[in-house]
Amino acid sequence: MEITKRTNLTIDGKHNKPILIDLIFNDDKKPKPIVIFCHGYKGFKDWGAWDKMGEFYAEKGYFFVKFNFSHNGTSPESPTEFLNIEAFGDNNYIKELDDLQSVIDWVLTPDFNEAQQIDATSINLIGHSRGGAIAIIKAAEEERIDKLITLAAVSDFASRFPKEKELEAWEKKGVQYIKNTRTGQQLPHHYQFYRNFRENRERLNIQKSTKKLDIPHFIAHGSNDTTVSIADAGNLFEWSAISKLLLVENADHVFGISHPWNKNELTKEFQHVLNRTSEFLAASVQDLKDEYLDNDEANSDS
Repeated sequence: MEITKRTNLTIDGKHNKPILIDLIFNDDKKPKPIVIFCHGYKGFKDWGAWDKMGEFYAEKGYFFVKFNFSHNGTSPESPTEFLNIEAFGDNNYIKELDDLQSVIDWVLTPDFNEAQQIDATSINLIGHSRGGAIAIIKAAEEERIDKLITLAAVSDFASRFPKEKELEAWEKKGVQYIKNTRTGQQLPHHYQFYRNFRENRERLNIQKSTKKLDIPHFIAHGSNDTTVSIADAGNLFEWSAISKLLLVENADHVFGISHPWNKNELTKEFQHVLNRTSEFLAASVQDLKDEYLDNDEANSDS
């Protein structure tokens, strides 16, 4: 099997910044289920082993799509570097939801260049960390989504914002900075980030969106995740009616993957996640509903 890649394609986003996209698929001219991946906070589509993940799903018969959120701080010229830090500071959850919608709509347009390669009736979302929460909210809004996979996803946005005096200082100053531990950069968050969240608090309620889901939901989380608590996975499992929880023993927030990832093989933790999610995607929606609908501890394993 020869895997085809179309990399660094650009589409216009709704917020005056382009969205950079990769397509990974087996060029056999046959329609395939679509898998769209959302990266997380301080992430990008080419981070770590995300490309290897795309190859894995393509080999399993899926049309894999990954993209950079338009305001993630990278640019089409430098898709793996945070050189556009003002865009990073202007990012917010609503922009990311709009970006994801733009990608979905683009793939499903009749004049999509690879239209013969996709099954437009089968669209699946995968999201990591913050991208997992974005995928949850979009899956609750978008009726065309069949299945959802979240990897180390957060279960609440509000608790991740500063409180009281720190929040007041942020409003007064207009910006606060957070260190990117990988690059050492000080990345800005303009106060609009919190204001936009506050104005859209109901839409951005992850619990509410998760409870609204009526599609199969696979939840994977590392037992040693120190970035997003394993309790977040428990919350999502409790709220999602048709769900499976996979706790990966000894795995961290990124399942042992780092950036850059130059190895041919994946970590055993991440490979386990891919194997299990592949089985999930291959099952029919009805079979998954029959298996998961009575959501209890029997649907949680490691």
